Amino acid sequence: MTQHLKIDFVSDVSCPWCVIGLYALKRAIANLGDQISVDIHFQPFELNPQMPPEGQDITEHIVQKYGSSPEQLAQSREAIRARGAELGFTFDMGQRARIYNTFDAHRLLHWAELEGLQLELKQALFKAYFTDGRNPSDHAVLLRVAAEVGLDSARAAQVLATDEYADAVRAQEQFYQGNGIHAVPAVIVNERHLIQGGQPVAAFEQALRKIAAESLSASR
Repeated sequence: MTQHLKIDFVSDVSCPWCVIGLYALKRAIANLGDQISVDIHFQPFELNPQMPPEGQDITEHIVQKYGSSPEQLAQSREAIRARGAELGFTFDMGQRARIYNTFDAHRLLHWAELEGLQLELKQALFKAYFTDGRNPSDHAVLLRVAAEVGLDSARAAQVLATDEYADAVRAQEQFYQGNGIHAVPAVIVNERHLIQGGQPVAAFEQALRKIAAESLSASR
C-alpha cells in the first residue's frame, strides 16, 4: 500500500548543502518507488537576511562567518562539488564568486507554489546560482529563470515590483525558526519527523521507509 508523505523542505537558495539534500532526497524517493508518494513544499530560510543588495565576496564571507582557513575552505568546496557530481548536479565553484540576499527569490518561490511550479523554480534557481554564477537577488535574473520554467513573466514582474508575499514569507521564516530550525536543509516529514542536513541517499531512504511504515501501522 502506497503511503503518502508530506515533506516541508526548509532551505535557502544560496545554501549548497540544500542542493545536495534536495537531490539526495529526490533519489531516495525514486528508489522507494510505489512504496510512497510525496508532496514537497519548499519553506523559506535566509542564511544571510542582512546581506546588502551588492552581496559579498564568497570567500570573505565564509572566513568572517565561520573562521575557515583557506585549506578548510578548499576541502569544503571539493566535498560539495564531489557530492553534487554524485547526484547529477554541477557546482561550478569558479562561477560563484559572491553571496547575495535571497528574500525576493523566496517570495517568487512562494508564488510559484500557488502556480504548481515550485520544485521547477527551486531547481532552476539552484542551477542559476551554483552552476551559472547568476545573482539570485537580481530581478532580471529571477524573471529570466521564472520564464525558463514556464511561469508567467508579467505576473512574476508584478510580484517582484511590489512587496507581494513578503509578509507570508516572513511569517513562514519565523514559524520554522520559532520551532527550532536554525540550520538548513531541514526536512520535515508529516509535520513530525525532522531529517537534518544534506544526508546521503541511503539515510533519506531509510528514514522515509521507517516513517512510511509507522504511518501504515498507525492507520490500521
